[in-house]
Amino acid sequence: GGAGATGGAGATGGAGAAGGAGAGFSLVWSDEFDGPDGAPVDRRKWRFDLGGNGFGNHELESYTDRAENAHLEGGALVITARKEPFTGPDGIARDYTSARLNSSGLFDRAFGRFEARLQIPAGPGVWPAFWMLGANIGQVGWPACGEIDIMENIGREPDTVHGTVHGPGYSGANGIGAAQRVATGKFADAFHVFAVDWTADSIRWLVDDVPYETRTRADLPAGAVWAFDHPFFIILNLAIGGDWPGPPDGVGYPKTMKIDWVRVYARN
Repeated sequence: GGAGATGGAGATGGAGAAGGAGAGFSLVWSDEFDGPDGAPVDRRKWRFDLGGNGFGNHELESYTDRAENAHLEGGALVITARKEPFTGPDGIARDYTSARLNSSGLFDRAFGRFEARLQIPAGPGVWPAFWMLGANIGQVGWPACGEIDIMENIGREPDTVHGTVHGPGYSGANGIGAAQRVATGKFADAFHVFAVDWTADSIRWLVDDVPYETRTRADLPAGAVWAFDHPFFIILNLAIGGDWPGPPDGVGYPKTMKIDWVRVYARN
């Protein structure tokens, strides 16, 4: 998905649609999701989380690696949540399916600009997210590995997205973050570019190149560790239900999250 693939620069306006990193940054990794309609995800760049175990949030979907839940279409990655009875290899029966992709073991990086141009779905209980976890999660666990939520939305807040960090002593409901509201309508109406600028000392969140939040060590609870000094990998997922978004109503399925591209830039 070059910007033209799903509506061109007008969708978010100027630089935002083309990627806002601009001068002072160099592209180091990306997936433009260009390919024939129906093509599978590039397994050189993404792996799939699978199963219906709720992922620590009592979510209601079973994640699969089927084309029905993640494929290329119109120059974009389309993650599709479906209302359908499904029992995965883990033996857990669920009423919804969806997909959760991550770049663990394939790409991770410390610092830079991480951004994606995407369009979220709408409806009660939907929980689309573009986020990152510390690549050392296998060694130290969560939340010690750190988590950077670049964009989360819950369906009952159609005009709002959240940017949050989690680490030891500031995780879960105690994550440190802020919300940003869309100027008009709801986020699901159009594509938007969601980004973080991450340095050794700070993380800044942007929507369509407009900064709305910056976090530094000074924002942490007394004595807490800044867990953002090592490589992180990228996650894209569409969850259904869970403690934060609450239950879905089952109406209007399938729901789609469309990702035009994901790009990572190093600061020169």
